[in-house]
Amino acid sequence: MLMRGGTSKGAYFLAEDLPADPAARDDLLLRVMGSPDPRQIDGLGGAHPLTSKVAVVAASDDPEADVDYLFLQVAVDRPEVTDRQNCGNILAGIGPFAVERGLVASGDGETSVRIRMLNTGELAVASFPTPGGRVDYTGTAEISGVPGTAAPVVIEFPQGGSPLLPTGRVRDVIAGTEVTCVDNGMPVVLIPAAALDVTGYENPKDLEENLTLADRLREIRLEAGKLMGLGDVEGTTVPKLTLLAPPRAGGAVMTRTFIPVRCHTSIGVLGAASVAAGLLLPDGVGEGIAELPVQSDRIRIEHPSGFLDIETSVSAGTEGSAPVVRGTAVVRTARKIFDGTVFPRSADTAPTPALVPPLGGNDGSAAR
Repeated sequence: MLMRGGTSKGAYFLAEDLPADPAARDDLLLRVMGSPDPRQIDGLGGAHPLTSKVAVVAASDDPEADVDYLFLQVAVDRPEVTDRQNCGNILAGIGPFAVERGLVASGDGETSVRIRMLNTGELAVASFPTPGGRVDYTGTAEISGVPGTAAPVVIEFPQGGSPLLPTGRVRDVIAGTEVTCVDNGMPVVLIPAAALDVTGYENPKDLEENLTLADRLREIRLEAGKLMGLGDVEGTTVPKLTLLAPPRAGGAVMTRTFIPVRCHTSIGVLGAASVAAGLLLPDGVGEGIAELPVQSDRIRIEHPSGFLDIETSVSAGTEGSAPVVRGTAVVRTARKIFDGTVFPRSADTAPTPALVPPLGGNDGSAAR
C-alpha cells in the first residue's frame, strides 16, 4: 500500500510479504523503489529521501503493543537501505494500515493502535477516526507541507528510555561551535544558524548548495555522532542537524533540518519533538533564540513550508539527575494513495551489481 504519512510518502508492507532475510529484503526494496537512480524512474520512489521510505508492519508479540513497525530509509542515488533511524511521519500511517490489513480490530468511531517502533524499541499510540468500523481518511485537520485537509491522527509518545541529553551536557562545543545534543525520539543536534554564518531563513535548495556550510555540518555531525554514542555516522542519516533562528510567524523558533546533507522542506515529527524538548532546556543553545509560550505546553516549530505543533514538557532534573521529558503528542494526517501489487525491477537489470544473489530470478515476481 502506498501511503502519505505526514509530510512523507512511502510503501507500507506486511512483514510476511517480504523476505525474512534482511539482505534479500533490502535488495528487493531497492528494486521496488527504483534505487540507485537520482530519478528513481523505474520504481515507486519520488527522487527525494522524503518519498523513498518503507514501513514494514506485523502483529506484535509485545503485550504493550498491537503492532511492530520497522522503518527503512531507501537511499535514492546509491544502493543503500538503512534502519538506523525512525520516522514519525510514516508512523502516522501505521495505525490505519494495521486496520486496513486486519492486524487490529477497529472501533466504531475511533481506533487507537499501540505501536512498537522496532528501530528504537520505543512505543507510540496512534488514534484516528473509524466511523462504522472503517478507516476514514477525510477530515478537517490541516498540516503544513500537505495540500488540503484530512482526518487527524493523534500520536502520543510516552516517556522514552533514551537519555534526553545523550552527551550528559546541555551544551557541547563541537568543531568550534556551541550545540545542544538532544534525543526525544530522534537524535538531533541543535545549532544556532548564526553560528554557521547563515540566517536560518534561506531556501533549502540554497543551503544545500552552500559548500562551506556542507563541510561544517559534516564535521559537526561526525563528531556529534561519537559524543552521542552513535559511533561512526558517516553512512547514516542520524543524528539530524537542525539550525535555529528566531521565529517569523508567531511560533517558538524557525528551523532548517538536514538529513544528512539534504535540507528538509519541512521537519520530521520525531525530529521536531526533540527540537521542542531541547528548547525547554535551561542554558541550551535555543536560549535567546526561541520565544517559548508562557502558559502552554504547545510549542510551534516553524520550518520552510509552515509549522508543526508539538505538545511536550520537560521536568528539570534535581541536583545530580538529568532532565526528563514528561510526555509528547502531535497531530498528523495520513492518506491511502493506492493498494495493489508492485512489480520490482528484475535483479539482472539493476543499474549496479546486485547486493545479494538475485531474488526470484527475472520472472517479474511481484511483492504485495
